[in-house]
Amino acid sequence: MDLEFGRGLRSPKRDSWKTTLLLAYQSLGVVYGDLSISPLYVYKSTFAEDIQHSETNEEIFGVLSFVFWTLTLIPLIKYVSIVLRADDNGEGGTFALYSLICRHANVSLLPNRQIADEELSTYKLECPPEITDKSHIKVWLEKHRKLRIALLIMVMIGTCMVIGDGVLTPAISVFSAVSGLEFSLSKDHREYAVIPITCVILAFLFALQHYGTHRVGFLFAPIVLAWLFCMSAVGLYNIIHWNPQVYQALNPYYMFKFLKKTRKYGWMSLGGILLCMTGSEAMFADLGHFSYSAIQLAFTCLVYPALILAYMGQAAYLSKHHDFYSSSQVGFYIAVPDKIRWPVLVLAILASVVGSQAIISGTFSIINQSQSLSCFPRVKVVHTSEKIHGQIYIPEINWLLMILCIAVTVGFRDTKHMGNASGLAVITVMLVTTFLTSLVIVLCWHRPPLLAFAFLLFFGSIEALYFSASLIKFLEGAWLPILLALILMAVMLIWHYTTIKKYEFDLHNKVTLEWLLALGDKLGMVRVPGIGLVYTDLTSGVPANFSRFVTNLPAFHRVLVFVCVKSVPVPHVFPAERYLIGRVGPPGHRSYRCIVRYGYRDVHQDVDSFEDELVETLATFIKLDASYRCSEASEWEPEAEMEPGERERRLTVIASNQLRHRASYDLQDSAQHSSASTVEMRATAAGAGGGPTATADDEDGDTGEISPARKQVRFFIDSHVASPDAAQSAKQVAEELEALAAARESGTAFILGHSHVQCKPGSSVLKRLAVDVGYNFLRRNCRGPDVALRVPPASLLEVGMVYVL
Repeated sequence: MDLEFGRGLRSPKRDSWKTTLLLAYQSLGVVYGDLSISPLYVYKSTFAEDIQHSETNEEIFGVLSFVFWTLTLIPLIKYVSIVLRADDNGEGGTFALYSLICRHANVSLLPNRQIADEELSTYKLECPPEITDKSHIKVWLEKHRKLRIALLIMVMIGTCMVIGDGVLTPAISVFSAVSGLEFSLSKDHREYAVIPITCVILAFLFALQHYGTHRVGFLFAPIVLAWLFCMSAVGLYNIIHWNPQVYQALNPYYMFKFLKKTRKYGWMSLGGILLCMTGSEAMFADLGHFSYSAIQLAFTCLVYPALILAYMGQAAYLSKHHDFYSSSQVGFYIAVPDKIRWPVLVLAILASVVGSQAIISGTFSIINQSQSLSCFPRVKVVHTSEKIHGQIYIPEINWLLMILCIAVTVGFRDTKHMGNASGLAVITVMLVTTFLTSLVIVLCWHRPPLLAFAFLLFFGSIEALYFSASLIKFLEGAWLPILLALILMAVMLIWHYTTIKKYEFDLHNKVTLEWLLALGDKLGMVRVPGIGLVYTDLTSGVPANFSRFVTNLPAFHRVLVFVCVKSVPVPHVFPAERYLIGRVGPPGHRSYRCIVRYGYRDVHQDVDSFEDELVETLATFIKLDASYRCSEASEWEPEAEMEPGERERRLTVIASNQLRHRASYDLQDSAQHSSASTVEMRATAAGAGGGPTATADDEDGDTGEISPARKQVRFFIDSHVASPDAAQSAKQVAEELEALAAARESGTAFILGHSHVQCKPGSSVLKRLAVDVGYNFLRRNCRGPDVALRVPPASLLEVGMVYVL
């Protein structure tokens, strides 16, 4: 996928108008569920302050003017017109902005920027040479490590606030929708009915998460569409029936009059007004599931007009009804005619469930991204759909969110405190997005710094005003997102810091290649049958956990593969570019290095599929290696005579090389006549999944079914040789493939390090608390690397490692 970084366009290929309309319709239930239900609680939260209303309607018109211009400037102009263009190959969100910046400037603090990660142009620093020297901001960021740390902390703050919003949005949305029952119940029964019903709906919502949104997703868009039409119709009715002159409030002068008259309380009420743009961040975060044109079309043509009509209708009704005395009477339902109040109530509850579902799914996604970038402890990630990418479910996070949502509902019991808490979380994420987008304008789009500063100053000033109004309500609910963010920040920083230090420890204590080559029969070392997959975070050298293994048990497998699973700073890695293969030592040593690269939004393979693909990729590399040796014999430097560093740098991207067709493999169910030399590999296929193990199609279109108990893999070697050197090379390839086939049939062992971390003597108290207490507690109570990598327990070998940091 091509990306035009100057303008941020996703792809030169334009979607048809039918596809755009379909995506725009589907985006209603996923992207705009949260934003569309904001009229349920905006006026109620805004007038929760002690704002004195008068017969002139200055307060009501002032609030409407603020709502209109807030929706126009932030969601419409900032997000739809500018931020949506700052995508990372079609993906959006806080981490997408950060990864985009990291690929254009060397500011990443994550252990994923080794040379091996940049073999392809998609992973390199994407700065044209003529522009690199002119970007003083880029040089400034790369020069000062403290600025890079501050940048990562800012990204983490935005991430933590999104997770906090995942706690607060379901609570305030469902509570505000259910509060419509107040008009049908007596005063004594309101509190006893609304709170329990809200908790039951929340528990039911979270209990359905493990089914995945794709099972009920077809209902989401119609519900939101019906809700938008309902709001528009009610708003239009109120405008025509009560006050057709309410359009005058769109004049920005009413904002000035409102603040001039209400002063401190008017400024504090901005914390409720900002809730009108709750869910705007979802337009950017869910960009990867839809197209830019679809999201833009849905918002500008349907969502934005519907919201404006809804708010104007409420203001028109309130402008003719000055007999309210508390914020509980300024809610959405007071402006709904009595005859249709019950249908609107049911539709509002359904819409609130859809909006809550969107933020819950977004919380799962951002935690999965944080985990991929080593910024969050390992948790179980369940992919609920085999066809729809990105729909995941995290059990531990799901139940924790449910407990916190119910606790917020029972603890706060009113929209005012929930709105204060949710508003601070929302505006913090928007501030982070504004700052990161200004960096993208300079570093990625190569626009003048003055333009980026103007963007930051204009939108940052507006959001800073709302942020100050939310922060002043610290004791009235705003403390909750700050507390949640501090806890999550501590967890993320501890995990990230210790992960980096462990990587540096491994890098410092890795074993040289000469040590591995010296392990022979003279030292009593035995090569046992099978394939040994040694997992490591290093892209070069021999990891310390393997040296610990062979020191205590002087034996290792006949085929040895050092596997490094990396998350590179791109959203997706194409399957053809996933595997990076190289040799560790001469061909006779049967040792290889495999770097498996995933984007931060990629789905990790199951172990059976991974094992099959790895063996097939190794076979392809062996043939490809021989092809290079034959075609470049005059320039080829024997592996045994190469320098260790040069040997480590000889890595090949399998499946994207032009010589791939010269080293093809085939899966067959029975022996077929062929003029080529063959090496057979049989392995149990029971339970294998994800790879090409079910059927195999030949060039004529015939399909052969693989036996469910055994599968037969044949590696074909071209028998047409033109020289004695080529014949010798073919013979060596046949022997190497035969050894690989025999090792695969003997079984595969997964060798992982089981780490224990402790601080050096004399370390500070803070470091001891973070590492000895915090990290080890998280490590013991979270998923281990064997679960994260989906290693079968029967094939697992764990090597104890003590890291002294």
